[in-house]
Amino acid sequence: MKRFLTFIMGMSCLALTAQNIDDVLRYSTENLQGTARFQGMAGAFGALGGDMSSLNINPAGSAVFANSLFTITGANYHQNNESTYFGSLGSEVRNSVDISQLGGVFVFKSRNPNTPWQKISLALNYDMARNFDNEVFVNGSGNQGIDNYFLNFAQGVPFGSLLIQDGEFIEEAYLDIGANLGFREQQAFLGYYGGVIDPVDDTDNNNTAYVSNAVYNNVDQQYFRRTNGYNSKLTLNFAGQYQQNLFLGASLNFHDVLFDQYTEFTETGYDASSPISFVNFDNYLRTEGSGFSFSLGAIAVMNENLRIGGSYQSPTWYRLLDDTSQRINSDLADSEIGFIDFNVVNLFDEYRIKTPAKLTGSLAIVFGPQGLISFDYGYQDMAEAELRPIFDPVFSDENTFIASQLGPVNTYRIGGEYRIENLSLRGGYRFESSPYEDGVTVGDLEAFSFGLGFNFGGSRLDLAFSRAEQSRQNTLFVTGFPSPANVTNINTNVLVGYTLNL
Repeated sequence: MKRFLTFIMGMSCLALTAQNIDDVLRYSTENLQGTARFQGMAGAFGALGGDMSSLNINPAGSAVFANSLFTITGANYHQNNESTYFGSLGSEVRNSVDISQLGGVFVFKSRNPNTPWQKISLALNYDMARNFDNEVFVNGSGNQGIDNYFLNFAQGVPFGSLLIQDGEFIEEAYLDIGANLGFREQQAFLGYYGGVIDPVDDTDNNNTAYVSNAVYNNVDQQYFRRTNGYNSKLTLNFAGQYQQNLFLGASLNFHDVLFDQYTEFTETGYDASSPISFVNFDNYLRTEGSGFSFSLGAIAVMNENLRIGGSYQSPTWYRLLDDTSQRINSDLADSEIGFIDFNVVNLFDEYRIKTPAKLTGSLAIVFGPQGLISFDYGYQDMAEAELRPIFDPVFSDENTFIASQLGPVNTYRIGGEYRIENLSLRGGYRFESSPYEDGVTVGDLEAFSFGLGFNFGGSRLDLAFSRAEQSRQNTLFVTGFPSPANVTNINTNVLVGYTLNL
């Protein structure tokens, strides 16, 4: 009966907001996914079109198709994360398989010789904008302990507000504090009943000073983070060819978001005189939501060899819901602490994220039917990202912090294709500058790719390989851990796509 009650209480709990810059970056950036041909050329399709995933760069691209077709692409995602934490190395690998792209286009050619519109196209396409499947493992021995996390939240909190009331279960108190007082007080509650911290004077309900039960110079820590989920995008596209040299298009994009994050933290290695000898602290976050954006674009054929393109991608407006769960244990923890587990859920109010708009300019040189070289430049000012509602004082402060930390992201993509009869050889390179002004918290991204295409007349088979590398500083917790782990992520994708001409 007790666990049933905690679940119901958790479902009705509305906690204070805890969203931050990490949430903004998670949904403002997209991996380079899509068709195998698109990946093989590093996504440099802004002035080319003629590929279902080119609609992500320039919605005018569907009008370039000569005929109706259907394309499906499967991908294997291989994530390799190498970490360094106080001189110790960690490594974790994650593989997953998914549908990277699925869609088709219908091309309607004009039969009226007097109209300047040569054809129109209607396209429907699904793309995996971002795959969140990943794992990171960090271990090391340093001078920053989990007690600092709880102390930073607890200092200034009256001890009496943390105490369990008569007849109240520990999990009910945990939820009630989160709903009525806030995240800060809830973490102080966990630290106290988890045995990590104590009030300086436990006989004074007005006590606001706390001390650690951990004695150490250095502590041994292991941190594991697993994420799952996706940010998928369904695109409804309309485009047309005006006379012989101009393609215009527009798209409506509908996002579907599911994100799960599980973190597991273990700390040992305290001094022999320490009252506490181990702490386990685990957290779970689940986010669900949806988003909307639109895009406009044009491609101009300057002559038989040169094409230019330009596009505008609007901000994406997300509506998201979070729920969180926690559990803690130590050799000094309250005997009832195990009833606070992942079945006890904190629900947050719905919040919104507005990602920055993006501008892309493109240039392509076409060498007849033999081959082509294409270049894209994209600009997106991440400082314009916002958590909403903006009148919320917590979000207002966080948006000010976001604007001070983030800056413009410049993206460069170059790709080429060379045809030998029915065989196409492809290659590409992509560079994306850091979204952070310091260039260190998250580093620059560099990627290369290559691919093959086999044209069978009525259909085509495409293969691609891409490798992207980016480093970032991973802070284990939001406070109390000033020294982050340095994590280098290598994301390797292998794709197979099939196109059927209709």
